[in-house]
Amino acid sequence: MRWLVGWSSTAARALGAETAGATGYDGETLRPVGSHLLWGDPDPLWAVGDWRPDEVRVVHADAENRIAVLGICGASDEELRRGLFTARGGALRHLTAWPGSYTAVVQAGRRITVCGDLAGARPVFHAPWEGGTAYATAALPLADLTEANLDFGHLAALLAAPEVPAALRDTTPYEGVRRVAPGHALVLRAGARDIVGYEPVASLAVAAPPADPDRAVDAVRDALVEAVRVRLAAPRHVPGLDPGPVPGMGPAERRAARGMPVPGIGADLSGGPASGTLALLAAGLPGRPGTLLGHGTGAGERLLAVTFNDLAVGGREAELERAGALAANPRLHHVVVTGAEDTLPYADLDGPLTDEPGPSLVTAARHRARLAAGSADHFTGHGARQVLDAHPARLADLLLDRQRRHLVRPVAALTRADGSVLVPARVYGAARRLSRTPYRTGLEALAERLMRRRFDEPKGAVGASLAALTWARPGPAARWLTGEALAEVSVLLQTGADRAAGGPGQRPGEFRARTVLARHAADLRVLEQAAEVRSQRLHAPFLDNQVVRACRDLPEALRVKPGARAAVLRTVLEGAGVTELPPGWGTPSHASSAAAARTGLRLAADSLVDLFDTPLLADAGLVEARVVRKAVREAAAGEPLPLDGLADLVSLELWLGRLLSRRGTCWTGTPARARAVPAGIAPQRGALRAGARPS
Repeated sequence: MRWLVGWSSTAARALGAETAGATGYDGETLRPVGSHLLWGDPDPLWAVGDWRPDEVRVVHADAENRIAVLGICGASDEELRRGLFTARGGALRHLTAWPGSYTAVVQAGRRITVCGDLAGARPVFHAPWEGGTAYATAALPLADLTEANLDFGHLAALLAAPEVPAALRDTTPYEGVRRVAPGHALVLRAGARDIVGYEPVASLAVAAPPADPDRAVDAVRDALVEAVRVRLAAPRHVPGLDPGPVPGMGPAERRAARGMPVPGIGADLSGGPASGTLALLAAGLPGRPGTLLGHGTGAGERLLAVTFNDLAVGGREAELERAGALAANPRLHHVVVTGAEDTLPYADLDGPLTDEPGPSLVTAARHRARLAAGSADHFTGHGARQVLDAHPARLADLLLDRQRRHLVRPVAALTRADGSVLVPARVYGAARRLSRTPYRTGLEALAERLMRRRFDEPKGAVGASLAALTWARPGPAARWLTGEALAEVSVLLQTGADRAAGGPGQRPGEFRARTVLARHAADLRVLEQAAEVRSQRLHAPFLDNQVVRACRDLPEALRVKPGARAAVLRTVLEGAGVTELPPGWGTPSHASSAAAARTGLRLAADSLVDLFDTPLLADAGLVEARVVRKAVREAAAGEPLPLDGLADLVSLELWLGRLLSRRGTCWTGTPARARAVPAGIAPQRGALRAGARPS
């Protein structure tokens, strides 16, 4: 895991020493384990982990004004210097407008500004510490630093309402450690903190002028091409990854010998439109996509395209055929990774401790098997669905803008899927109710649903759309929580409703789309940590700020058309010179993922029942063990239960177990940091709820 961490003290003095910042208790040096100091006292900043040299840049204007950028950033040093001077005047948005995925930290005198991203894939956390404020791009180091206990209210909200900001607020699994919301920046002035938004939000009362569809799609194309290009332009040297040829060895043998990915650029080629678009863009743009070694061709400059073939599930023949047709491109080398029972969800639940819990923990081994066959820099299509597709609640936005005619196509598609003539009236009625429902009323309605344990929702594609036509809805795991946990979340929602009398300042569809994107980006971050392959970088260009901004400018009328995502990506590829795509390209492929989850759950049912024999979640008062064991058995038997809810429960239980079994902390330098168990986390299960400290 890679992260940056620093702090801002209230004055230029040490905490028990004569110099500020980099010293701790009793004058001993306090620093993160495995860190590299970017700048020192009085407000130090460290980069921690295996950052590549080209991923860390620090540009100085003078001794008191400097900017650090960590990640892939398309700005030149001169552009960073200009951005630094502009940021000194308080303008922040330009710091987030360069191509790539990165975190920018600006120090102007004693003022420090840390910018988060729009999606939430590169978050910023902060916590009060020794009269000042510590900040980081990971929550666990701050929990270690402040000796934080677990925040069970946050964990309850994470299960009961994972897509409702009023329930999650700005909390994390650790008490006192706060998260900066997407689209905001953390500003520290001599230790005092402030959260400021840098992205304008459309008013709920005033409709924005309709965007030109052609120009909006062109902007998406330009942003996406630039996002791919900036990664191709980055230096390809990876420390410790020997790019030299190995005679007589193919990629698989070489990776097995070294335990590392192939040097160069690779991409998923699952047959889906998002990953396929990135693969074709990376292969077609000028540059050196990658160098495949051990083939004896001497050609080089080919992109490694990886397709995962799940033999344990089947039914993906059409997807594999489309992937093979795309891989006929001479600049692509196609590799098919065959999955079996040991790569199904729930099959392998061992893994590293991640910064936060996330439902992708149950599928991490599955993704790791695919990524291990990839290159050192690997493109994924994660986030495309969330930034390009129309959330069902956007139908209410169209009614608010008096664009009823644009409801015809999506409603007609739902009618064909359901086959009932009542669908148009049901969908239109739900959209109309949402457009007339205040945000506060929506939160109060969810609070009541949780208290009364009303979790039944309509079935099928139409049912999913109807259930999504609301300001807030329960999470899939809420039905298995205890009454105490649900009551706690309900109180949070009522409090949030009291504070939200003016609403979120956004239309319901836009608001719901942003919350779903934040949820997806947070889980992708967990997946990157859980399925991490040594010396490999995962790139998700659809979550870059520039791409997210361009996608948000797409007109609602364009978004709600059936097949809009595939149509936009076709236009992107046509603009890049790719015009021939196989039949069926862009066809959604949810069925195989759902089938894999159900198959994996059925095969792992016994081990999951054992996992919840004496679960930590029950000790925390969040679930009853017998209720979860019963749900696992019923789901394994084929009962129509929400499998994503069970994934949430299993993932959180796994994460708690890994956290409690952890040894050591992220910091060194004081005797207190040498404890064998993380500070503030109880070693005994029975004491978990009380948050007892180890002796």
